[in-house]
Amino acid sequence: MTFDHEGLLFDDEGLFLDTARDRLRSALGENAHAVLAVSGARAAVLVDSLTPSEGARVHVIDRDGLYEAPGRALAALHRLALIHEPVTLVAEPPSSSEAMESREWRRLESVLCTALAPLRLRLLCAYDARALTAGARAAVRATHPAMVGPDGPRPNPGYLGTAASGARPDAPEPLSATGPVHRLEIGMSLPRLRRELTALCVSLPIAPHRAEGLVVAVNELAANVLEHGAGKGSVSVWRGPDRWVCDVFDEHGGLADPLAGYRPVDSMRPRGYGLWITRQICDFMEISGNGEGSTVRLHFVDGLGALSF
Repeated sequence: MTFDHEGLLFDDEGLFLDTARDRLRSALGENAHAVLAVSGARAAVLVDSLTPSEGARVHVIDRDGLYEAPGRALAALHRLALIHEPVTLVAEPPSSSEAMESREWRRLESVLCTALAPLRLRLLCAYDARALTAGARAAVRATHPAMVGPDGPRPNPGYLGTAASGARPDAPEPLSATGPVHRLEIGMSLPRLRRELTALCVSLPIAPHRAEGLVVAVNELAANVLEHGAGKGSVSVWRGPDRWVCDVFDEHGGLADPLAGYRPVDSMRPRGYGLWITRQICDFMEISGNGEGSTVRLHFVDGLGALSF
């Protein structure tokens, strides 16, 4: 068993319950680590539908905690499989009405087969079709190589893989500033940039743990600018609606992959951790640009918080 990524679009609770229960029972019969990460009400009903001995062996985890942010969700799935493999996970991924957030969750789903390919993890992503737009339902079909119906899983001819994520846009999603934009230059001294950014964060009403994460993330991105980019650029920090935003601009524009940082790095390599770490620190990360420069936009959303990495 290697990574197996299946989607379930259900329009009645019975289909969800039957499919999820069968999947968990199959995992328990194979002595796999059976994990459930769905909304609280559905989790309770599902566990109650199992025998007491079966229910006691299913590990129920907080769905909102697992899917707090795309980068951290990927890291959590990676750790889960490394620690407990083989793993069977029945999960209910989030959907969002915000275009940028919806796109980043779709990008996460699109890259899972590449990012988790060698791991012994079977993931069933359950989506309530009644709560999704037509576009969101199409995105589910485009990002899962198999779809599950009443007769079980079938290969999905509509699967697009990483192509479902789309190309790198020229600019980040428009987002209004609700205060001044604070700008710092990326020069040859990373320690100086860290000091200047730390001082800026102290002067702003940013929570200390968020400020610390912002400095670490910007340091990683600025190091990429110096080592792989133009060697110069800028950092802009500003307050947007319900979040702090940080743009890191590279005048070279060579960061062309919108999925950069979504693939776990080889632990034996001394380089390549920057974007992987950055995606876990922030809540959402957009990559955009063209031949005249590239921008990495970091979102630190109110009410969320970076986990350890």
